[in-house]
Amino acid sequence: MKRFNMLYILLISLVSAMGGLLFGYDWVVIGGAKIFYEPFFGLEGLAAMRGWAMSCALVGCLAGALLAGMWCDRYGRKKMLIIASVLFTVSAVGVGSANGFTEFILYRIVGGFGIGIASNVSPIYIAEVTPASIRGRFVSLNQLTIVLGILAAQIVNWAIARHFTVGGETLNPQSLEWAWRWMFWVGAVPAIIFFGLSFVIPESPRWLALNGREQSARRIFTRIGGEEYAVKALEEIEMLKGGAGERVSLSKIFHPSTRRVLILGVVLAVFQQWCGINVIFNYAHEIFSAAGYAVSDVLMNIVVTGVTNVIFTLVAVYTVDRWGRRVLMTAGSAALAVIYAILGTAYYFEVSGWTMLLLVVLAIAAYAMSLAPIVWVVLSEIFPAKMRGAMMALSTFCLWAASFLLTYTFPLLNEWLKASGTFWVYGGICLAGFFFIRSYLPETKGKSLEQIEKEITK
Repeated sequence: MKRFNMLYILLISLVSAMGGLLFGYDWVVIGGAKIFYEPFFGLEGLAAMRGWAMSCALVGCLAGALLAGMWCDRYGRKKMLIIASVLFTVSAVGVGSANGFTEFILYRIVGGFGIGIASNVSPIYIAEVTPASIRGRFVSLNQLTIVLGILAAQIVNWAIARHFTVGGETLNPQSLEWAWRWMFWVGAVPAIIFFGLSFVIPESPRWLALNGREQSARRIFTRIGGEEYAVKALEEIEMLKGGAGERVSLSKIFHPSTRRVLILGVVLAVFQQWCGINVIFNYAHEIFSAAGYAVSDVLMNIVVTGVTNVIFTLVAVYTVDRWGRRVLMTAGSAALAVIYAILGTAYYFEVSGWTMLLLVVLAIAAYAMSLAPIVWVVLSEIFPAKMRGAMMALSTFCLWAASFLLTYTFPLLNEWLKASGTFWVYGGICLAGFFFIRSYLPETKGKSLEQIEKEITK
């Protein structure tokens, strides 16, 4: 393999991936805080308000994902990372300091806006600064930081909940306020660090080259892989540069030459959510309670699932550039279909205890080494350079819309079909996803972004 400045690539990729860390933390911290802020705001008998508190960040996610696409292509990747870091900081401080429910909701939406931007821009930035031979594992770092953020939130929630409860079970009314506030305030620390480091990293050299700043791009490419690498990268970009800098219109995005790749990206983004794994994180309490676990065991089981998530994301980082995207995606889809079939059957026959925990852990392991990181890798690779931000934005928007539908429909499915039927439905979706990926997803392993664009849009 050609010699690259691996330390430099790693450092700038990790800074960008801090958006993923804050994405994961902000997304999950609400689940541990709810048992504290709901009594504080008097939401116990208000199901609609409880649901709104849990899901309101998605409003910001959808808006942030759409706007990030336009702004990312127009103003650059680095500026959007800086904006995301500011939004995460404001949200963490604001939510933790809120004295009214409306104020709480507004700051949660601000945090969702940051999630929408980070989930869009961080994978794109990493893909554009890393050479083809190592791009998969470096883009997967973004997913690794997401799951580390999730695990951090789970551990922080668990530690603070233990500190602010009596006997590990009964809430101490005098401590209700400070528990949930500290859960959110902790997130301000990495957000402030992200803000400072975002000024240090360079702009994406591919964005610079496409926007007429070849000399700046050449300097960054040279630092990444040397003069020869820089010349070759700029030559490949120049071949695809016609029309760069023009405003991307919907007619161009939906042009027959690019429509197929946009549909591929949207379906993969939706499938990543509708495969059903995120209900385990969003409704872990209900799932483990249905499996016979007491309240005192649930938080620890949630941490176990978080550790599993991290370990198998590391497996994906190690294998994505060796085995390829398509192999991991098809294997993960098939594995989830089988596990959900068994899990649904176990719920149907009222199996409880460690068997259910094992099945949940296996499902998370399959997801963490396949659909969770690899979808982001593929989305960062397949879209044409001139409209990468806009197409990524549409795919990310659909991803968050699918996430909302998944989160909203799980309680309904659980009531109508019980846990057994719900997981059988998710198993059927995974089976359909397996056939779609096998039929339509090309392998992108080891190819430059420019090579992928020429092959996939011809």
